[in-house]
Amino acid sequence: MQRPDHVLAQWLAGQRGGLAEWVPVFLAVGVGCYFALPFEPSYGQWTALSFLFLFSVWLGHWIGPDLRPVLTGVALAILGLGLADLRAWMVDEPILGGRYYGPVQGRIVGIDRSASEATRLTLDQVVLSRHEARETPRYVRVSLHGEQDFFAPEAGQVVAMTAHLSAPSGPVEPGGFDFQRQAYFQRLGAIGYTRTPALLMRHAQDVDPALWLERARLRASAAIRDYLPGQTGAFAAAIMTGDRSGISAQVTEDLRNANLSHLLAISGLHMGLLTGFVFTLCRYLLIAVPRIALRYDIRKFAAVSALLSGAAYLALSGGNVATLRAFVMVSVMYVAVLIGRRAITLRSVAVAATIILVLTPEALTGPGFQMSFAATTALVAVFGWLQNAGIWRSRQWVRAFLTIFLSSLVAGLATAPVAAAHFNRFANFGLIANLLSVPLMGAIVMPGAVIAAVLAPLGLGGLGLSLMAPAIDWVLGVAAEIAGWDNAARSIMAPPRFVLPLFALGALGAVLVRGGLAARVPGIATVACALFLWSKAERPDILVSERGSLIGYRTEQGRALSKPKGDGFVAERWLENDGDPASQLVASQRAFPPFGTGGKNDRALIAHVVGRDGAQRTIEACGNHTIVVTTAAVDENAGPCLMIDKGFLAERGAVAIMIGVNSTIEVTTVRDPSIQRPWTGQ
Repeated sequence: MQRPDHVLAQWLAGQRGGLAEWVPVFLAVGVGCYFALPFEPSYGQWTALSFLFLFSVWLGHWIGPDLRPVLTGVALAILGLGLADLRAWMVDEPILGGRYYGPVQGRIVGIDRSASEATRLTLDQVVLSRHEARETPRYVRVSLHGEQDFFAPEAGQVVAMTAHLSAPSGPVEPGGFDFQRQAYFQRLGAIGYTRTPALLMRHAQDVDPALWLERARLRASAAIRDYLPGQTGAFAAAIMTGDRSGISAQVTEDLRNANLSHLLAISGLHMGLLTGFVFTLCRYLLIAVPRIALRYDIRKFAAVSALLSGAAYLALSGGNVATLRAFVMVSVMYVAVLIGRRAITLRSVAVAATIILVLTPEALTGPGFQMSFAATTALVAVFGWLQNAGIWRSRQWVRAFLTIFLSSLVAGLATAPVAAAHFNRFANFGLIANLLSVPLMGAIVMPGAVIAAVLAPLGLGGLGLSLMAPAIDWVLGVAAEIAGWDNAARSIMAPPRFVLPLFALGALGAVLVRGGLAARVPGIATVACALFLWSKAERPDILVSERGSLIGYRTEQGRALSKPKGDGFVAERWLENDGDPASQLVASQRAFPPFGTGGKNDRALIAHVVGRDGAQRTIEACGNHTIVVTTAAVDENAGPCLMIDKGFLAERGAVAIMIGVNSTIEVTTVRDPSIQRPWTGQ
């Protein structure tokens, strides 16, 4: 019987040539561990990890090539952990402490729309009364409500207003999406709103290239919407400039239910289609000039043109993280062409992922990164397998149809678990919608966008926009039609936090490992295990909002909410995470079961105390209830009950409660007051 280390060495020897593709995987493991830690690593722990890193590198140098990949993986995971911590330190900016109401002045650096379709301004150079500069957040985001027609917002303008501000809030429930962390890495230290008119203090006078590009972007968006009115122009502006402010809530919902919302985001699809069109067009134009085509490698000239067009698209679209990620991915592909390597390989995907993880480790936790690389990795792997198997040796029209069909099928299957985990929704007819829409994006919409951009300086951009319009109308029509079908979208319960990483590791193991089916069985089994654990997951019996003003109690009919309106964002997230399509109003009409009788959920007595005289009524309720939730501040030792009051929630955030078979109570909170992470502001 062979020794385990010999078996491992033989297996690793069989993986030679493909180990470079595992570099971003090990980096991602380290980055993921940093964000999953319940504490911030201390200097002593970092010292120990540094020694382990150096020891792994040293031992890997001397141990020989057979087991060197194992130690390299350990070193890469530690490096990923360190990169994430370094990035958290680099973006550290003041976070607003407590609530603020008063004058706010700042320079507009971003304009978008909130979920309620209110204009939203992102400000820098912020001035807050009673706050010193060192205490003032670098960026503040304010939604404009009420009458706001006194000036047209433009990047670079200095504005003033009276606003309500607060620090970005944490998850609406333990283990939920952490907006507080996302805002921290965006250096967004406060968010809020104003109901009084915002006033223009100074016109845009900056020569800052970023602000100049932002103004140019929004002006281009307005010009597109003027030429193509309605949702057609709004869609065109979204895919060309990244400005989605004109997209209506109904169209957004239709696109989501038809699994076409990815067409709105400037991502790898758009960047790939645009640069691919430019590459092909440039190549054919150069072929028409024999003196150039016979003397030079025209593929390299075409690759440079594609890179330049991608860079221009990145600048025009606002340069957000998703577009930057897409640009990095296509850049790696065209640089491979320039240096004479195969452009589309798993190694190219690995290089792009590594670059992004090194520059922005926090991208790992976002759905954009996960869905982009899930789709790209799956597509490259599947088409590589098909090509090696000789299946593409068929007629051109057959290959074209199979390419379109398999691209939509593979990308949809690869991204479906990620989308379901983050958005709690599965589009049942998404494959049909993508087959009917994505080909038009590549054949008509993106070429039309290129033509419009090239001809715009001559005043002829309308030719390209006119070419795009019918195809965009078709895409919107497909979305509306399919979203209207019965059971077009199915609500999915949110998985436990460990399920998606487990699924990703299993899927990567099945794709990246070399060998036959037997070598891929462990990865496939890990994916199956993750899906099984997801299907068996349980949601909390009781949820309490961060302010204590909303309670959700799980019943047989679904989660019953304590009020029909107010805390709408929290209520919506709770129901979505339950996989419950009901509205807050419907959920509030569900009857709470009789406390203390029958059923698992009924074994805990709970009281919810809000309003005036809350402290006194809370003390009274504590005498005959096991759990009391109150918006008042009460002494925790005021009675024999579990007291969840204003102070408890301020320290610990939202609360989840599970009730055991023997009426045991397990309480989980968003944060532990004794533990400080950079984004918690503690």
